[in-house]
Amino acid sequence: MRAVGATIIHTREGHRADLADCPPNKRWRSQRIGAGIGDEGPCGRILVRGEPGWEIVPEVAPIDGELIVDKPGKGAFYATDLDLLLRSRGISHLIFTGITTDVCVHTTMRDANDRGYECLVLSDCTGATDRATTKPR
Repeated sequence: MRAVGATIIHTREGHRADLADCPPNKRWRSQRIGAGIGDEGPCGRILVRGEPGWEIVPEVAPIDGELIVDKPGKGAFYATDLDLLLRSRGISHLIFTGITTDVCVHTTMRDANDRGYECLVLSDCTGATDRATTKPR
C-alpha cells in the first residue's frame, strides 16, 4: 500500500497508566482470559500506553507521514478523531488488516460501515487468538 501511495493509518489500543479510561467490566473480562488490562506481562503492563507491549511491532511500524490513532476501546472510531482524519482527506474506501480479527478489526469495520465507508477486510492480513475466527468460513 505504501508503494501505491495509499494513506496508511495505524491504530493501537491502550489505556492511561491509572486505568481511569478503562471500564471495570472491560478489565474484569480481560482478567478472566488471563491477560488483565494493567497487569504486569512479559512486555510491561498489558494495554497501558507507553509500555513496550503497547508499541506497534517493528515489522509494520509506522514510517514518517503515517498516522497513528490511539484508541481506548476495541473500535478505532470510539473516542478518537479517526472519522475526522478520514473525512478531511476525502477517504471513502477502507482496507482493514491487523489484529485481532474477531474483535478490533471487525468492530472498526462495522463502525466504518455504519458511517458509510466502503470496507474490505484482507483475511490473509489479519489474525486472531482463535484461528477459527481469523479466516472467513
